Amino acid sequence: MRNMTLGRTLISILSSLVVVTGCSVSEPEAKPSSTEPIPAAVATVQPASENEILNAAGTVRLRRETALGFTTDGKVASVRYEEGDRVKRGAILAALDGSTVAADLSAARAERDRAEAEYDRIEKLYKDGWVTKSRLEQSEAAARVARAQIEATEFASRTSYIRAPSSGIILSRNIDAGQIVTAGTTALVLGEIDKGFVLRVPMTDADAARISVRMPAKVLLSAVSDEPLDAVVSEKDGRADERTGTFEVNFLLPASDRLRSGQLGMVEVQVPREGRAAFVIPANAIFGVRTGEGLVFVVDEKDRVQQRNVQIGKLTDRNLEILAGLKAGETIVSRGVEKLRNGDLIKPIRRVR
Repeated sequence: MRNMTLGRTLISILSSLVVVTGCSVSEPEAKPSSTEPIPAAVATVQPASENEILNAAGTVRLRRETALGFTTDGKVASVRYEEGDRVKRGAILAALDGSTVAADLSAARAERDRAEAEYDRIEKLYKDGWVTKSRLEQSEAAARVARAQIEATEFASRTSYIRAPSSGIILSRNIDAGQIVTAGTTALVLGEIDKGFVLRVPMTDADAARISVRMPAKVLLSAVSDEPLDAVVSEKDGRADERTGTFEVNFLLPASDRLRSGQLGMVEVQVPREGRAAFVIPANAIFGVRTGEGLVFVVDEKDRVQQRNVQIGKLTDRNLEILAGLKAGETIVSRGVEKLRNGDLIKPIRRVR
């Protein structure tokens, strides 16, 4: 996948270009045209594709990663698994110290028994006319509170441990035995292996807007394969990350035993072209580059080169977008422009495909 080496390509290409910022450009000097044709590689100006390549970096993650925590405060009694361990659905992953919960449950049951006995006594007195209805209602409310406290304490007892909601792998462990934790704190992160891996890519709002679910893509993961992997856009966040302002786009990866959460990769996806790029030419055809402008040699019908100013766009792979200055089908010198002068006669050499 050639676009993955775009940075190196850009450096090597631009090193051969004359880049000027705020000063004059050294252009070919006028001299008598040669009478002998000069061999020169040429190319035909091609219309720009309707699509362009969007490149971005991301991190491999399991498609479904679940943060797990306790639903009650307490002291961690045990953590039964380490990062990287595989677990089965329903396995107890960690537990809180149950001694406090057991004591609370015992006290709650005792209070319930006392409150219910008191209610029975008050109810009998009410029937005999010794207490008011208000006193009876107070006693009844106290009994209800005691029963509710038992339910809450029993719930705390049931939730004093963390169970695996599905089979998977422990991706992160954030607690240790003896540690005091609060309800809702992420204790472990479980990844569901059977859901597969994705490349999670943060994108600007402009780039994310050009991506659609089910778009095909190519992903390069050097730790997995020298060849790009076929991927597809599986999910796209509808809201920006509050910290970074980026939108996360997920690319579903094909199954591979070599995939690991945390690997870094590059994605290449074809998206609808933006802007008004009309043509593409080989990047080596340009010279005398200024900001947004450059020069090319156009070959006329007599095989003489004529210098022409063009407006340039983005570099894509080894080609350069041309916004204005050329027409489709025109012939330009594609390589070796530094050897030519305006008006030179050339012997066109076309690359055999």
